[in-house]
Amino acid sequence: MKLSEKAAELKTDIPAVFLCLKDRETPFAVKRLAGITIGYALSPIDLIPDCIPVLGYLDDIIIIPALIALIIKMIPKETFEKYRKASRGMWQDGRPRHWYYAIPIVMIWILILWLIVKAAFFSA
Repeated sequence: MKLSEKAAELKTDIPAVFLCLKDRETPFAVKRLAGITIGYALSPIDLIPDCIPVLGYLDDIIIIPALIALIIKMIPKETFEKYRKASRGMWQDGRPRHWYYAIPIVMIWILILWLIVKAAFFSA
């Protein structure tokens, strides 16, 4: 399978994993690993800093897809296939249909930036 085909497959697999995490049939260990993966993906802290040319992005290119593949393998096959079919309609014109799920993440980053500015400029 080509890399471009794998990337296109991730477009339906990631929302399917999200839907599987809500299901009671999904083991708790999978839910915990998914939380760790999401935290790592959203965290500004990486194993290899992004400022190092080429190597800095390797962890994002290798570790996150590897963790997602591990999560998919740990989810019961029937459950994952059911939600993979359901997730096909979650994307429209190459963008997620439910974009407003990103609002809490944006709000967290705004809070973090506000705390940094407050600490830098308003601390005595």
